[in-house]
Amino acid sequence: MNSLGADVLRLWVAATDYRGEMNVSDEILKRMADSYRRMRNTARFLLANLNGFDPAQHLAPPDQMLALDRWAVDRARRLQEEILAAYDQYQFHLIYQKIHNFCSVDMGSLYLDIIKDRQYTTGRDSIARRSAQTALYHILEAMTRWLAPILSFTAEEIWRNLPGERGPSVFLTTWYDGLFAVADEDRFNAAYWERLIAVREAVSKELEKLRVAGGIGSGLDAEVNVYCEGDLATDLGRLDDELRFFLITSDARIDSLAAKPAEMAEMQINGQALAIRILPSDHPKCVRCWHHRADVGKNADHPELCGRCVENAFGAGETRRFA
Repeated sequence: MNSLGADVLRLWVAATDYRGEMNVSDEILKRMADSYRRMRNTARFLLANLNGFDPAQHLAPPDQMLALDRWAVDRARRLQEEILAAYDQYQFHLIYQKIHNFCSVDMGSLYLDIIKDRQYTTGRDSIARRSAQTALYHILEAMTRWLAPILSFTAEEIWRNLPGERGPSVFLTTWYDGLFAVADEDRFNAAYWERLIAVREAVSKELEKLRVAGGIGSGLDAEVNVYCEGDLATDLGRLDDELRFFLITSDARIDSLAAKPAEMAEMQINGQALAIRILPSDHPKCVRCWHHRADVGKNADHPELCGRCVENAFGAGETRRFA
């Protein structure tokens, strides 16, 4: 049996609660293979985006990292506590569920999707890019160890490709202690991002409706207005212009509920009212970052680029603080 088959079989054993009956079939193993690919592909994406990253030179200290990157490391830290507790109790099915959910939801549907813009458009050595790579490095160092007792061959393969100096095998190391916490007193703490993620999910549903209707091809073809008040408006406003990067739209504006069109329905997010308006952007599309921006074509030397891309490619680079 090759290493792929062996790890899929090991994953099936781990994913099944041994306190009850253990069923196996071709369909069950197929689902396990799909789950395995999700975790393996997440690791591959992280490794691919660590290209050119040397932790000895490029590891950013927490106080220099962007707020979203600090959240990602803190999320991995909290997950690691849950995983180690499950290992202590031999609850391998919970470990499988938690890691798979982390790869699918926290990483695949959220964090990795958002940071693609920074990874691909900011300067190679910019703090925006190195901050994201630092978070990816911490997460993959921890995740490789989480997987090792279950996906032994895969974990060893990841270990051999991780950047930096390390021992000969993942099985000759201990749990990763480089994950750091974001204090509850921090204004960009876990609770803050949970509230913003709820808004992002609501925006994504509206974007999907417009995409299905043929109004846009992707979120970057759209501009969003979020109508809200009070604490929710304050939370969204903290990201300033970077809210559009978090929502993955070409523009994002915050308006008061009183300014929303009368026909628009309101919804509730964490007990607070808001309304969302999505419109296709009328601005030209930057060929480099694919954002529709009013300043595309303003630079005579680079008429197909937006101002941000001109700055990132030929100037000192943009400043990113949050997302």
